Amino acid sequence: MNTEPLIPIHGGYRKLKSFQVAQLAYDVTVRFCDLYIDKRSRTHDQMVQAARSGVQNIAEGSQAAGTSKKTELKLTNVARASLEELRLDYEDFLRQRDLTAWPPDHPALERFKARRCAVLSDVRNWLAAELERAKTDTDHHGKTRTVSRPNPSEQLLARPRSSTVPLAAQYIANAALSLLNLACYLLDRQLAAQAATFEKEGGFTERLYRVRSEARAQKAGGHR
Repeated sequence: MNTEPLIPIHGGYRKLKSFQVAQLAYDVTVRFCDLYIDKRSRTHDQMVQAARSGVQNIAEGSQAAGTSKKTELKLTNVARASLEELRLDYEDFLRQRDLTAWPPDHPALERFKARRCAVLSDVRNWLAAELERAKTDTDHHGKTRTVSRPNPSEQLLARPRSSTVPLAAQYIANAALSLLNLACYLLDRQLAAQAATFEKEGGFTERLYRVRSEARAQKAGGHR
């Protein structure tokens, strides 16, 4: 019997952590864009399509792995590039509205990561809790923050900030960035592993040669 199958086990993308995180980022992005991005703008469509591309290409790459490691690598890299594009869109959203992009150790972000959100409803529950917490206007030490009021000259020099952007938008944008940071990290590791496997074992052509050579050797041995 051949020790190496011609078509190895492949697919199974739904079990990949990268797929799960990217899919949640996609669901969050669709909702975010519907709420906070003008549906007539190119940005709306581009963000949704980038999020979808990340998910779809992880799945397609996983499925293609049975007959083409090269295609798997290419599609996984497309997924990684799409999520990088989406990450920049969220960063632009915050920067252009003079909203804060949170550092990894921001208290609200740490609470988000601790929840290990798996579906959109988990994110909604986190957001509701954070908005309720924000009503007290306290910092991460539990002390009431003092809100400084800029003088007229500072207001003139400040970047324009939309007064219509709700607080929830800043929270969700940062949560989406956290998901995308994780997804990109996981895809970087996935790409490295796929490249190492391809370098060591080759692709379908090499596997076909090995399987056929082994079959011929077994046939020759059986005729002795």
